[in-house]
Amino acid sequence: MEYQIKYENGIANRGCLYRLKKVMDRAKAGEALNIAFLGGSITQGSLSSKPELCYAYHVYEWWKKTFPQADFTYINAGIGGTTSQFGVARAEADLLSKEPDFVIIEFSVNDDSTEHFMETYEGLVRKVYTSKTKPAVLLVHNVFYNNGANAQLMHGRIARYYNLPAVSMQSTIYPEVVAGRIENREITPDDLHPNDAGHALVASVITYFLDKVKTEDATEQSEPDYPTPLTKNTYEKSIRHQNSDENVVCHGFVADTSAQRDITDCFKHGWTASKKGDSITLDVEGCNISVQYRKSVKLPAPVAEIIVDGDAEHAVRLDANFDETWGDKLELDTILEHGENKVHKVEVRLTETHENDAVPFYLVSVIGSSEK
Repeated sequence: MEYQIKYENGIANRGCLYRLKKVMDRAKAGEALNIAFLGGSITQGSLSSKPELCYAYHVYEWWKKTFPQADFTYINAGIGGTTSQFGVARAEADLLSKEPDFVIIEFSVNDDSTEHFMETYEGLVRKVYTSKTKPAVLLVHNVFYNNGANAQLMHGRIARYYNLPAVSMQSTIYPEVVAGRIENREITPDDLHPNDAGHALVASVITYFLDKVKTEDATEQSEPDYPTPLTKNTYEKSIRHQNSDENVVCHGFVADTSAQRDITDCFKHGWTASKKGDSITLDVEGCNISVQYRKSVKLPAPVAEIIVDGDAEHAVRLDANFDETWGDKLELDTILEHGENKVHKVEVRLTETHENDAVPFYLVSVIGSSEK
């Protein structure tokens, strides 16, 4: 079906096009280029009938069709139910190690519209933008189609501050839904995740912008000066601690050494425990500390607590019981933010278990983020 999308309204920020034009020049010259995507479930391809019908693959195909002389590699680093806070911690392993030349970052329906997520998003943008390959970066703002919600207010500040191009579904597809010219169930079954038609629409907003860039004459002759951070920027340097770390003391926690299928196979490289009192202690450097663990739909499940630097009075409860039906969730809780920048002693201890626990407690990782 043909929709009357006002694509020009989707350019949330034109930004500096120097890097993007350079990538297109390299594509015209027939170079080998890596086209990459980092985001949540929409980027992963949730609710598309097959991987080749998600928006990311459509955009990858735009590059192939527009520059047939070039050799492109598709890199999809989307993981459902995750935010830019996890994104910045996994960016090196899941994205930058693949040496991308063009990167779409998409977390505007995963992040809340808060100062916290503006800081995590800035850390991610900076980490990607300053990486070895100096990729062209395009920011994508998806939207909830029932109420227009997303984190574009905060993420857009980062786009403008760093003069990065950004496109939005909030100002293109969503107004057509509100006006009744697009029935929301034509493009999404749950008001968030696109179906095949919805993914094609999201891709069309992105490729409209790419087509426009391709046909424009280059105006920027160099990159703008790289600014100092807008926020406190304490998340850019984030390190995940998993069971490959040597500086870990386990009492009852056991390393999970099973093979990981791919990056969406999230519950890997961590530790499991089943008995009350089981504990694990790690040294974690940073001024921010967060923890990832499995919340399971298989009930009952154990409950743990996490204690930083022996401060049991401010222990944080980690409840592995998940009262939903869509599947287990990779939970990420912030335990310390903007604290003292040092090596902290972090302990996770099981506090509640049940004779009929359906699953063990699964500690996926502890993340430390340091001031740069």
